[in-house]
Amino acid sequence: MPTYVYTCDTCGVQFEQFQSFKDAPLQDCPQCTSSTVRRVFQPVGVVFKGSGWYITDSRKSSGKSESGKTADETKSSDSSQSSSSGS
Repeated sequence: MPTYVYTCDTCGVQFEQFQSFKDAPLQDCPQCTSSTVRRVFQPVGVVFKGSGWYITDSRKSSGKSESGKTADETKSSDSSQSSSSGS
């Protein structure tokens, strides 16, 4: 069940109330018993977890080629192949 925040326009008190989605909004203030209570809308805290949520997740890694080797590993293997084939 969600927690709603209410504020009273008469006395200024702010309070929280657990309510179902089906329940009607509160009407009366628990402190001064006036009927000028309104619901306060607040931003929702959202946390994105897992892969695919960040812009860097969809990019290929900068140091790896398609074979899975880093650029340094590719250069060293190319140079060793060319030196061994040249002898």
